[in-house]
Parts: sequence; structure tokens; C-alpha cells
Amino acid sequence: MAEFLTDIETIRERARLEIEKGPITDAYGADLERVLQVLNEALATEIVCTLRYKRHYYTASGLCSEPVAAEFLEHAAEEQQHADKLAQRIVQLGGEPDFDPDTLTKRSHAGYDASTDLVEMIKEDLVAERVAVASYTEIAQWLGDGDPTTRRVFEELLAQEEEHADDLRGLLERIPRNTTDEPSDRP
Repeated sequence: MAEFLTDIETIRERARLEIEKGPITDAYGADLERVLQVLNEALATEIVCTLRYKRHYYTASGLCSEPVAAEFLEHAAEEQQHADKLAQRIVQLGGEPDFDPDTLTKRSHAGYDASTDLVEMIKEDLVAERVAVASYTEIAQWLGDGDPTTRRVFEELLAQEEEHADDLRGLLERIPRNTTDEPSDRP
């Protein structure tokens, strides 16, 4: 195991410099402005995904809609948690989370969907999850060792997005076709 390259006194001196930067020290190796931009794009993605899943939850109908709608609602809650984690990290890095509704879909990696067919809802949600998996994989690799904390945030989100994609693929495999014509009892 290698020795510390910097003595503790030097580390302490550096910690006192630019104290207003909080966790951003000389050891931070990423392009902070670009990281904040990427975080805000991911935040927009998670908000759009939350909204899409909520819409699908409330509008899902048909014979098999109950378990599918329950999955939509669970995913909506988890996507909201992702948005919260991203907003927290943006603030930790000294940035401002961008919740501007006028630009959310422009900044989002995934699109919004207003499908009314249950199978199409699942497919569109699966596409969005696959977009998130691809994007977050690339972001985590891009961050590398430059910002290991933000990389870990994206790795955590990535694991859950992969789980969502697997859940949706499973729903597609189990749902019988032509089941969207029956009304639902849900609100």
C-alpha cells in the first residue's frame, strides 16, 4: 500500500484555503461546471420520468392494469427519490438544482409519454429506463476518479434503473395482448 503523498500539515493548510467551497478541494479532479450541468440534466430526466410514471399510473386501464399500475406507482416514487439525491448532490457541489418546468423536457435524457394503451405505456417506460441505463453508465465512466462521490450517486441510480428495466421487461413478457379495453376500478 502506498504512503500518503501529502503530509497532514499540508492537507490541513489546504483545507483552510477557499473554505467557502465546502467539499470542493484541490483533490477534486472533475470539471465542476460540466458536472453540475450533467447533474441538472439527470435531475430533469428523473423529474420527467416521475411525471411519466404518475400519468401512466393514473391512466392505466384494462384487464391487467392493476399490477402494472402498482409497478408504475412504485417506479414513480423511486424516480422521485433519484431526483432528490441529484438535487442534494448539486447543492453539495455549490450549484443550484434546476426545477424549471419550462425546460424540463428539453434537458431530460428521456422523453415524456402520453400513451393510453397499457402495453405502449410499458414499452415507453422501458425505453426511458434503457436511456437512463445508457446515460448513467456513460456518466459514471466519464466521472471516473475525478468525482468519486457523484460517480457513486450515478452508480446507485444506475442499479435501480436496471432493476426498473428488468421489471418492465418482465411485465411485457407476462401481459396478454388486447387487454387495454376493460375499465379499471382504480381512481
